[in-house]
Amino acid sequence: MMIKVDEGAKQRLDEFLESKNHRKTPERYAILEAVYSMDRLFSIEELGEKLEKRKFRVSRATLFTTMRLFTELRLVVRHRFQTGTKYEPCYNRGNRCYQVCTVCGKALEIDAPHLSDAVEETKFKRFRKDGFVLYVYGICSSCKSRITRQSRMLANEKKVKTNRKTK
Repeated sequence: MMIKVDEGAKQRLDEFLESKNHRKTPERYAILEAVYSMDRLFSIEELGEKLEKRKFRVSRATLFTTMRLFTELRLVVRHRFQTGTKYEPCYNRGNRCYQVCTVCGKALEIDAPHLSDAVEETKFKRFRKDGFVLYVYGICSSCKSRITRQSRMLANEKKVKTNRKTK
C-alpha cells in the first residue's frame, strides 16, 4: 500500500539532494513515506518496524542519519521526552500542543486554540518563527490515581504498625 507523501515534503527533499549532489536513494523515499504515514508520535524503533512490515529493511544507522537529515530540512520534528526521543512529520502540519505526564511520560496532543493564538500573536525580536510545539507538563489521571492508591496503602500500613506498637 503506497501512502501519498506531501508533495511539498518530497520536493524539499529532492531539491536538497540535488543541490548537494546526493543520491536519491529508495531508502530515503521509503523512510519519508513511512514517516508521513504515521498518525502519532513515533520512535526510531517503531519506524523501523513499519518499514519491515512493508518488506523494506534499513539499518538503524540509516534510520538515524535520515531522521537527522529530515530534522534539518524541517520535514520532521524531534521531541525529547523522559521516556525517549519521538518524532513526527511537520511539513504543512501546523503548530501543536501536547500534554506530557511527568510520571509515565505519555504525551497526548491537545486542541488548545487559545494557546496557539497567544503564541502566534507573540512578536519575537530578531527571530523568524517557522512554527512551534508547546508542552504542558503535569500528571495524567492514571498516574494520579495510582499515586493516590499507593499513598492510601502506605498510610494504612503505618496505622497498622502504630496500632501494633501501642498494644
